[in-house]
Amino acid sequence: MCAAGRKALYEVSRRLAKVALGEEAADLVVKNGTLVNVYSGELLPNVDVAVADGRVAYVGNAEYTIGAGTKVVDAGGRYMVPGLIDGHMHVESTMMTVTEFAKAAIVKGTTTVFMDPHEIANVFGSEGVSWMHEEGRALPLKVFTTYPSCVPATDGLEDAGAALGVKDIEEGLAWQGVAGLGEVMNFPGVVYGDPKMKGEIEATIRAGKTVTGHFPSDDGNMLQAYIASGVTSDHETVTREQGLAKVRLGMHLMIREGSAWQDVKEVIKVITEDHAPTGNITLVTDDVYPQTIVEKGHMNHVVRRAIEEGVDPVTAVQLATINTARYFNQEQDLGAITPGKCADILLVDDLKQMVPSIVIADGSIVAESGVLTAEFPVYEYPEQARRSVNLARPVEPADFLLKSRKYAETGAETDNSAAAGRTRVKVIQVIENSARTGSRVAELAVENGVIQPDAAEDIVRLACIERHRGSGEISLAFASGFQLSKGAVASTVAHDSHNLLVMGVNEEDMAFAANQLAECGGGMIAVLDGKVLARVEMPIAGLMSDKPLDEVVVQVRELEAAWKQLGCPLNAPFMTFSLIALPVIPDLRISNRGLVDVTTFQLTEVEQ
Repeated sequence: MCAAGRKALYEVSRRLAKVALGEEAADLVVKNGTLVNVYSGELLPNVDVAVADGRVAYVGNAEYTIGAGTKVVDAGGRYMVPGLIDGHMHVESTMMTVTEFAKAAIVKGTTTVFMDPHEIANVFGSEGVSWMHEEGRALPLKVFTTYPSCVPATDGLEDAGAALGVKDIEEGLAWQGVAGLGEVMNFPGVVYGDPKMKGEIEATIRAGKTVTGHFPSDDGNMLQAYIASGVTSDHETVTREQGLAKVRLGMHLMIREGSAWQDVKEVIKVITEDHAPTGNITLVTDDVYPQTIVEKGHMNHVVRRAIEEGVDPVTAVQLATINTARYFNQEQDLGAITPGKCADILLVDDLKQMVPSIVIADGSIVAESGVLTAEFPVYEYPEQARRSVNLARPVEPADFLLKSRKYAETGAETDNSAAAGRTRVKVIQVIENSARTGSRVAELAVENGVIQPDAAEDIVRLACIERHRGSGEISLAFASGFQLSKGAVASTVAHDSHNLLVMGVNEEDMAFAANQLAECGGGMIAVLDGKVLARVEMPIAGLMSDKPLDEVVVQVRELEAAWKQLGCPLNAPFMTFSLIALPVIPDLRISNRGLVDVTTFQLTEVEQ
């Protein structure tokens, strides 16, 4: 079906045939375009497209299908590109609701997304997923859901606001518009036969739907076991070698280009240098910020990046259209401009730039010259969605002081390093534009029994506060790589359990930042000397703003500037920060339960 509430192909096939035969007039004819044919790989000039009931009826010289009531659009030789499809993305990462995201994406030429709402699932479970799913079903943008598979992402290492089991997945897979299982992040659980993971994958296969994956490991044996267990794709590929190995094994390779995780430059080499067949490869965004969509684009930006790296433009379009439709078993409706399919058509002046001047979705013009022309319904989230930050009490500066086990406040000595007022600690080392982290060991001072940060050595305090049930649980650690020299930052966006993350140079600012977010219902904040430098309020599950796109973009830009004011030079620093709590990607992470060694999937001590 083209979208919620619209007619399926079998309902309109007879009329499409009549239009193709000239027995009835088309609703819309796009004349004189250069068709990007994703089936043959050709650019075909002087082509018309006739549309009826939201679907393509005829491709060729369609002059005879024009009647008195037919709307005619002259393409003027512009390229006619199928509407772009994002095969893996998290709407919550845009900081906007599904509706506001749709408004931003559709003007850039994205007409379909397959969203994995596992962020809200970790806060509100199946109920939260249903809110976003239903919101998406009513929009001009086609929104399919891949039902979240790992809520929480791991067992025994963190505490989310909800948990989903096999029964939840079975029920969710039956919802109209659910296309498959969301990224299966617990790959060790899959490989070693965890009953929950096994049950979810089997339920998806029985339902005839797609099992999407998440495999950030270089272990070749585990990769093959993962594929053999039923998972069919991966978007965590960061090297050419990883990509080629997956292509060779028949795994669907999703090449990611988001705001922080930018993998096209390296992974696209499987096409440009290894000359691998492209039919089992797609382009995705995964996580993208609002200002990236506004300033660079959405899927059109990813297609453009592939072209910039040497991919033929028509091939790049295939990677974001027909290949994605096929992977999710939606080729009957999506992915090409051909009879029977949904009439999702972009008119593009320059194929290499991929900036649509007109966007047509289901046969209706929804955007023109970068401006929306379609109406979008209003979706109201329930009040419950705005009550997700629940702390046991306001936090205090002392809550962020990590005491040394080796050197107590009394000065009692247990070893030579402690006697000298120094101790060795594990530090989370972040990597710019990477979802991965490193692990380093540093020697830090101990004063009055408290391990001290060292901003001069780029080592700052880090905390994760349980925020769903008000348990009062706070874990403490250290982070490096952000280059903060003053102040503090905090976020209730903390993948994937979304507890309250706080990081800073001094504990007073850390406490202030955490309490400010708790008061406004969540979001992201940067503070200095007890004053708010910038804040993006996200009262919906602590993950999404309730403000329009333009306002969110301004707030995010202010937040970026505030991070820089605190000393951080990184690209998209708050996205890197938000993933510092994700205990499914190596090497070292923090959860509300403590420091997590992801190479062993075990909690580990900060102090060595």
